[in-house]
Amino acid sequence: MKHQLYKNKNVFITGHTGFKGSWLAMWLHSIGANVTGYSLKPDELSHFNLLNLPIKNYFEDINDEATLTKAIKESKPDIIFHLAAQPLVRDSYDDPITTYNTNVIGTLKVYMAAMKNNVGALVSITTDKVYENNEWHWGYRENDQLGGHDPYSSSKACVELMTDSFRKSFLGDFKMYLATARAGNVIGGGDWAKDRLIPDLVRNASQDKTTPIRNPKSVRPWQHVLEPLHGYLMLGEKLLEKDKSFCTSFNFGPESHDVASVDEMVALSKQSWPQVDAKFTVDPDQKHEAGLLKLDITKAREQLKWKPVWQSSQATAMTINWYKDFYKNKKISTQQNLEEFIALL
Repeated sequence: MKHQLYKNKNVFITGHTGFKGSWLAMWLHSIGANVTGYSLKPDELSHFNLLNLPIKNYFEDINDEATLTKAIKESKPDIIFHLAAQPLVRDSYDDPITTYNTNVIGTLKVYMAAMKNNVGALVSITTDKVYENNEWHWGYRENDQLGGHDPYSSSKACVELMTDSFRKSFLGDFKMYLATARAGNVIGGGDWAKDRLIPDLVRNASQDKTTPIRNPKSVRPWQHVLEPLHGYLMLGEKLLEKDKSFCTSFNFGPESHDVASVDEMVALSKQSWPQVDAKFTVDPDQKHEAGLLKLDITKAREQLKWKPVWQSSQATAMTINWYKDFYKNKKISTQQNLEEFIALL
C-alpha cells in the first residue's frame, strides 16, 4: 500500500468530520497511522458517522485557542493536515464574519498552536478559488495573482498570504515545514453539503425529484476526492522528510482537457443513475460565482510526481454509484473505492 511513511506516525487532522477530512482520516487509519481529529460535531447524516472510525476525536471549535493548543499538545503529532474551514461560497455571502474568522484566524491559531508544540510538518488546505479569476481558458499556476470575488474565495486567498508571511516571520530556520495545497470541486461518496452539484442531484434522485441548476455552463476542475488527498499525502511525506523545497503551494486538479461544465456533469451522473434529473432555473437572489476555472498542475506533476488517476467520467461514475448503493442498499463503498484507487497508483 502507498504512503507507508505514515504507519505509526501521529497525524492530527482538523476538519476531520467534513467530507474530505473523513476520507483522509479513513485512508490514514487504514495505513496504520495514529489519527487524531479536531472538528465541530458532524451532522447526523455524515460520511464521518457512517465510517465509525476508531480514532481519537476532539469535537471543538477551531477558534477555541486554548482547547486547540491542548489537543495538539496531548496528541503529539508528527504532522498536521489542516482542513477545517467554512467551505461554501454562498454561505460566505450570508455570514462573512464567520467565514473570515474560521478560515483566516482559525488557520493562524492552528499554525501558532503547532509551532508552540514543536510540530514538525503541516499541510494547510486552501482551494482552487484563491486566484484572481479572469475567466481564462488556461489553468492558473501557483505564482498567478491571488484574489477572490466572494468572501469564501477571498478568505482562502488571505490564508495563502498569511501562510507566506508566517513562514517568513516565524519559520525562517524551519522550525516547522509548512506547505499549502490548492484543490477544489472534489466529488465522491459521503458529501451531503448544500449547494453542491452532486449532493443536490443524488438527494433529489433518491426522492424522485428534479434538481434546479443555477449555472449549467459553468466549468470546473472536477476530481474525485481521493485525487487531492493522494497529493496531500505525497506533499506531507516531503515535509516529514524535511525537504524545504516543498514549503510552498501546490495545485491538485484534473488534466487541462478533462474539465467539465455543470450540464455535462449532470449528463454523466444520469448515465450511472437514470433517476438523476435537473433543470435550469433563474435564482432571483443569484450571488456571483465564477464561470470558468481551471488549474495548471505542472508543478505537482514535475516536483511531486503526482498525477490524476481517474478522468472526470470515471470519478463521476464512482461517485454516483456510491450514492446509489447507499440509498438503495445502505451499502458504504468507501473502502472499496479506496482499494480500487490505490490499485492504480
